[in-house]
Amino acid sequence: MDSLTQAVLGASIGGAMLSRYHGRKAVVAGAIIATLPDLDVFIQYADPISSMTFHRGFSHSLFVLSAFSLLLAALWRGIKPDKRYSFMWLWCTLWLILITHPLLDSFTSFGTQLWWPLTPTPASWSSLFIIDPLYTVPLVVGSLAVLLFGKGPRTQKWINWGLILSTAYLGWSVAAKHWAEHRALEQLQAQGIRIEQHWSAAMPFNTLLWRVLTRDEHQHCEMVISLLDRQPSEFVCIDHNQFLTQAIPDAPLVDRLRWFSGDWVRFDIQDDVLIATDIRIGAVMGLSSFRFAVAEPNFDGEWQVITPYRWPVSSRWELLQPMLQRISQQSPPLDLKNWLDSANMSEVRQHYSMN
Repeated sequence: MDSLTQAVLGASIGGAMLSRYHGRKAVVAGAIIATLPDLDVFIQYADPISSMTFHRGFSHSLFVLSAFSLLLAALWRGIKPDKRYSFMWLWCTLWLILITHPLLDSFTSFGTQLWWPLTPTPASWSSLFIIDPLYTVPLVVGSLAVLLFGKGPRTQKWINWGLILSTAYLGWSVAAKHWAEHRALEQLQAQGIRIEQHWSAAMPFNTLLWRVLTRDEHQHCEMVISLLDRQPSEFVCIDHNQFLTQAIPDAPLVDRLRWFSGDWVRFDIQDDVLIATDIRIGAVMGLSSFRFAVAEPNFDGEWQVITPYRWPVSSRWELLQPMLQRISQQSPPLDLKNWLDSANMSEVRQHYSMN
């Protein structure tokens, strides 16, 4: 999630647990501690695939943060002892502030390595967009209440209700995700689409409009579906071209990208460059920056792996308005083929099932 949301979540937990003792300081400390896991963004890597796939790694590990919270509690207790609450209460507060950071990140599309140094596919539950005001606003209100008015029964209720409402909204997002998936899969199967795996994600700033991806051995299909739809929803099918990786069998960074994304990667050849795209993260909007050049032909015409670099994609934020309108209006349908073309994707086969 965005830094503001992480900060106000930590501030709310700190305020709910310790503001009765420390007032505003508990909120400020919670906000600062909650941002610590994201300090890994300052680590420099040699290429953009490494930067992407090592982010949300060790600093987001449940093991690392649990140990760090224990160390932090011991230091806090040693520097500023307070007999009004136990060491266990302090440790639980710090543990919750830290541990909720990677857990909340896991509800977005970008993978989070919760079990580092173990290497299962990073968690990407994708029921929230990285910025969702309906999740963040209750936490902001509760935190500001304590900062503005100090500790007291009324501000304690505000900060508690902020946590309750944001958590309820998170639960709603999970239910909405499964509802959207169910409806989309029914429609795709009715169109004869073969489905071996599926994945879905909330579209920007809401939990009513969803991208639902499916794939088989040859292609992936993407449907945009609103929970308010009353007619069949639009979708597009695209060859994922994963057979192209046979030309570069020794490509550890490509393998790492496929692991990180759960293999939701499309390959294209453009201008004699092999490009890998993480299709989970906004590819259909033409806004994805997660496209990487990974190989080029040598003088003999054979593919050779290169140090990856970002493939330029022109961001088209004018697409945001029709996307937001699509939440409640099904006509006209989104022109997915044109959006894909704007992202420089080739060999697109579009199928609309609109009446």
